[in-house]
Amino acid sequence: MPDQTDASDRRQDLAEALRLLRKRAGLTGQTVARRAGMSQSKVSKIETGRLLPSVLDVERILKALEVPHDVGADLIRLARQANTEARSWRAYERLGYHKKQQELAAIEAQTRTLRLFQNALIPGLLQTPEYVQAVFGRKSHLSPDARAKAIAARLERQNVLYDQRKEFIFVMTESVLRWRICPNAVMVTQLDRIGSLSRMANIRVGVIPWSARPAEFPLTSFCLFDNRLVTVEAFHCELATRDPKDVNLYFDRFSALAASAIFDDSVREMLSRIAEEYRTLPD
Repeated sequence: MPDQTDASDRRQDLAEALRLLRKRAGLTGQTVARRAGMSQSKVSKIETGRLLPSVLDVERILKALEVPHDVGADLIRLARQANTEARSWRAYERLGYHKKQQELAAIEAQTRTLRLFQNALIPGLLQTPEYVQAVFGRKSHLSPDARAKAIAARLERQNVLYDQRKEFIFVMTESVLRWRICPNAVMVTQLDRIGSLSRMANIRVGVIPWSARPAEFPLTSFCLFDNRLVTVEAFHCELATRDPKDVNLYFDRFSALAASAIFDDSVREMLSRIAEEYRTLPD
């Protein structure tokens, strides 16, 4: 994929630049490692492109090398670009949306705590089969085979919820529960499923009520995988960043949004109330 190639090129460019600067400074990797407060092994992996350094890593190495500000600014900019990837939704259309689901499953398998904020749809891990079908059914350009593969892959991902070693924290806006993505009866089943899953010891479900005054505006959906990766959804692509500063920024945003949400019995009472409204609404 073009975006993956660009990311790989940026990583290699960064590695070569840092290695060249160290050699020009006449310093060994061990000396740079000591000055930067990291292991020699880590410096070696960064210089050979085997390890993608964070922006903070690059800042520490540049300080150890006493690199001029203008040169350092360019490398810090390159480090931020290398830590941020954009995958267009068109790329997934070409590959097949089931590939995206498989990528997520691989990331989730390595994640201990997943924090997800949604302001548009029921989170994929909580969706019923009927809701999943409705979501992918709106992608009219997909062939029946491609749609079936995507649906099956998303449903298979949900097995990760039953791994008690993992923790899941979902926060969504009340509008997510009220948007009639499916027929009323299906929405009732969907809300019942969320309520049932919210009783699991390793799952917390929060909803920001319409009546809340959130400290943070819910601009877009995003997902935090531990403290190592955040993905952000845009109309044209999904952004992924591993830079600690960016991850911490989204962690703070998630915490602020969660502080405006209701959980546990309060959420289940809301789910029951909205489900009852669906039962009385005409399709």
